[in-house]
Amino acid sequence: MFINLSARKAVRFWHIGVRSKENKSVLVSINGAQVATRSKSLVLCVGIAITFLLNACNVGKHLPAKERLYAGTDIIIKADSTVSKDEQSAIQEQLATLARPKPNSQLFGFPYKVALYYLFGEPKKPKGFRSWFRRKFGQEPVLASAKAISSNIPNWEATLQNQGYFGSEVTGELKESGYKARGVYEVDVRPRFYIDSVAFLVDSTPVRKALNASLRRTIIKKGDPYNFDNIKLERERISQAIKQRGFYYFLPDYVAILADNDTSIHRTKLYFAIKPDMPDAAGVPYSIRDVFIYPNYNLSTARQDTNIRRSYQSEELFHIVDSTRRFDDRLFRDIVAVKPGRKYSSRVQDLTLSRFINLGAFKFVRNRFEPDQQGDSAVLDVHYYLTPYPTKSMRLELDGTSRSNNFNGTQVIASWRNRNYFRRAELLTLNANAGIEFQVGTGDKESITNYRLGADILLSFPRLVSPVRFNYDQRQALPKTNVTLGYQTIIRGGLYRINSAQTTFGYAWRQNQQVEHVFQPFNVNYVYVPQNRIGDRVYEILEDTAVSPLVKRQYINTIFYSNQLILSTLYSFNYNSSPRTNSPTTFRLTANAEAAGNLASLLFKQVIVDDADQRKGVFGTPYAQFLRFDADARLYHRLSSNITWANRLFAGVGFTYGNSKDRALPFTKQYFVGGSNSIRAFRPRAIGPGLFTRDTIQNVPLFQDGGGDIRLEANTEIRAKFNKYIEGAVFVDAGNVWTYSDIGTFGPEAKFSPDFYKQIAIGTGVGLRIDLSYFLIRFDLATPLRKPYKTEGSEWVLNQINFRDSAWRKQNLVFNIAVGYPF
Repeated sequence: MFINLSARKAVRFWHIGVRSKENKSVLVSINGAQVATRSKSLVLCVGIAITFLLNACNVGKHLPAKERLYAGTDIIIKADSTVSKDEQSAIQEQLATLARPKPNSQLFGFPYKVALYYLFGEPKKPKGFRSWFRRKFGQEPVLASAKAISSNIPNWEATLQNQGYFGSEVTGELKESGYKARGVYEVDVRPRFYIDSVAFLVDSTPVRKALNASLRRTIIKKGDPYNFDNIKLERERISQAIKQRGFYYFLPDYVAILADNDTSIHRTKLYFAIKPDMPDAAGVPYSIRDVFIYPNYNLSTARQDTNIRRSYQSEELFHIVDSTRRFDDRLFRDIVAVKPGRKYSSRVQDLTLSRFINLGAFKFVRNRFEPDQQGDSAVLDVHYYLTPYPTKSMRLELDGTSRSNNFNGTQVIASWRNRNYFRRAELLTLNANAGIEFQVGTGDKESITNYRLGADILLSFPRLVSPVRFNYDQRQALPKTNVTLGYQTIIRGGLYRINSAQTTFGYAWRQNQQVEHVFQPFNVNYVYVPQNRIGDRVYEILEDTAVSPLVKRQYINTIFYSNQLILSTLYSFNYNSSPRTNSPTTFRLTANAEAAGNLASLLFKQVIVDDADQRKGVFGTPYAQFLRFDADARLYHRLSSNITWANRLFAGVGFTYGNSKDRALPFTKQYFVGGSNSIRAFRPRAIGPGLFTRDTIQNVPLFQDGGGDIRLEANTEIRAKFNKYIEGAVFVDAGNVWTYSDIGTFGPEAKFSPDFYKQIAIGTGVGLRIDLSYFLIRFDLATPLRKPYKTEGSEWVLNQINFRDSAWRKQNLVFNIAVGYPF
């Protein structure tokens, strides 16, 4: 790029003048045309533009003599007619990824970082300003090299051959243009080979019999494209299958691969065999002789804790060195799948290590195999060295909260843990919490202060607690039995108090690395509002004729008719994409199904007169009957190494029947939207149900926002990682909640109808995230695009956006601070 400042050329820079500070006008003359402006920033923009233009002209002058800046790679595909367009695009993309060297960063074809590298000249001091500027903003020029071209060619040809494009050829050259040069390659892609058949070459020796047994699970099928990466995976699979049959010393390198190519039909016959020069030890099957377990191993007491003379033998014939009897030996019966007298299996060994690690009781886990000869048989002694965590620990947390609904407060949580309560690695956790929330900035409205007190107990067993004994040999992680018991009370200013007690009993187990199940057959939740703790202010609100009937109805339903017992059964299904996949797309699904009141209706027949209705109850308290189903699906797609597209879709519905017919779901089971992990352009629980609009004008204490029986929500977000610690995001959220049958509390416009899609709230915003490795702090600023209720005649509020208006900012900008991603 050249700019001639001669007066004879068409482009003439006559002068660029700046007047005094008192007169801020700037005069710029180009081709005789004068443009006047009062913006100081224009001076800076013009200066930066000229600096970059001049540096663009000078980049070539700074390069070493006879060198060119490498500007990139061009790949021209010349493929056989049998190679599809999609295959050609995939080949081009793959080869471009493998191309070396990588060019400097460019902006509209200009190597701006190289220009910054040379901007201030050569540094004179290694720690001076010039050196710092180069490191921070510049980039050392990548020079074009014919050697790099010649190095890429064999690598690319090998890549094509590994994918079955046998005989393909690559040629390349450097093409210079000014101070730049590009690598231009022509790739002649020949027809691809496909698998014709797969065979295993075996005989009567034990190791080759094991090879033959692995044939039925081969991952290579007839008709698959030839791919050397898949062939290597097959060799790894064969090796693992043979090791699972007792061949302790067998390695993948001992598997030979023979390929017979038929060039006339482009087909390959594959043969797998055991190499004849395999070491003899690799062809000998081993059995387990003794299993030694050291559950108190650490370096300071290693001699004492590994003294085999002090060991005792369990029912499973394990030798356990545990002089303090810290652990019940039945724990190792559940964990250790390696049994004396059985053949060695790499899978069983991996299962055992995985269980020890996932148990949560041991800080370090390692093992050692000791081969030996017992008569004509080869045997192994297995040693497990386990370093336990401290049995008891205590934790204290102090949290500060600031919510977008003007509630601020603090909470303290004390937690005590015992990792080995019944000596079989049971985890007992005791939690106690106390918190306070108060409203600020309510204006003329009456502010309230909330207090929260609670305690809960969680006992987790690393096994299925059942009168029937289960065999866990095929489980990667041990199943868990969880029992919880909790109590919580919320004091809402001088208005009322809500007490809640809950207990659960259930199981959680992993089917495999991708699928997890949770089944809670027993859930009890009792909600109780003491009538003697209802404040006088509640009755004043109910008697005030200026208060909205809907607000009154909310108070009545929650305070006077909230005593309720929930007896339910819950099942949850969790699915995650394979953690070993190389696909840029991953998927997660969580589905829940809950039924309440079925068993209670069979066992309890007591009739209670409640709100002029006859309802069944337990000890004078009516119980709820409902069905509730929901699903949360999340899709993540990696657009590049630093950019991810994240999506979430949530759908949930609840039906009441029998004892709860024509009523809403219990408050603790309702759905809500809005807030830092939902639709971020609205404060928590501020949307819906349906078209319901909250009364924010009257001087009435803000009531608990209402929820719904049906929830639909969709979120999409682009996440960009700027560096190791800083991330940015742009997002759009949409959704709402509705009632299913109850219209008494929020009115008929809150009920779900075929026009539900016209009642969707939509918001958008930007986010900043700070990644501190062990946790992520998230800042999201959002504003509504569409409000379900009409505002000035329309639900869409795009035309009302005015960042200069403080009143608009106060009503429409919602700032969320949270820990972790929203989904």
